[in-house]
Amino acid sequence: MYLSAAIAGFLSGAGLIIAIGAQNAFVLRQGLQKEHVGLVVATCIFGDVALILCGVAGMGALVKEWPALLQALRFGGAAFLAVYGFMAAKRAWHGSSGLSAQGNGVRQWQRVLLACLAFTFLNPHVYLDTMILLGSLSTRYPGMVRWAFAAGACAASVTWFVTLGFGARWLLPVFGKPWAWRALDALIAVFMLVLAALLLWRPLT
Repeated sequence: MYLSAAIAGFLSGAGLIIAIGAQNAFVLRQGLQKEHVGLVVATCIFGDVALILCGVAGMGALVKEWPALLQALRFGGAAFLAVYGFMAAKRAWHGSSGLSAQGNGVRQWQRVLLACLAFTFLNPHVYLDTMILLGSLSTRYPGMVRWAFAAGACAASVTWFVTLGFGARWLLPVFGKPWAWRALDALIAVFMLVLAALLLWRPLT
């Protein structure tokens, strides 16, 4: 029973995490830039695991009782995605991305960390997916078996972000060309702006 619950958790978590999202696009870009990849991957994993555990512990029910919080995150997340989208559009237009080193000063890693935290916690859907949906699915399992489900979901998060962040280097031959970076930034810009519009257009339920 523990194994089947863990497998169910892994598949459920993977189905939610692997879906294309703003956070995944950010992790991919950092992996391609080889810029603070470990920090980004660890931050994403920590955020997901913390929210999954909170959901399985029953805090998802509390989130449902605070619709105003989700609405605040909705508008804040939309604003952040819009700004990041315009920044990506500017990079695509000017062709200012590439594989050259951009410096590893204190400000640089701090900016990366803050951006990663914003992509993780300003997205209201992450609370709906991890705390509410996975939390609800875990209630199908009794007692400690529920935590086997949680362990499987957390393992999916670890597997995905490690693969996405550190596996991005396999695409480096393609991104050795400036046009590839401009195309990626253009796609990221469109994706971020569409997500921002959807957050504003569709109320959370």
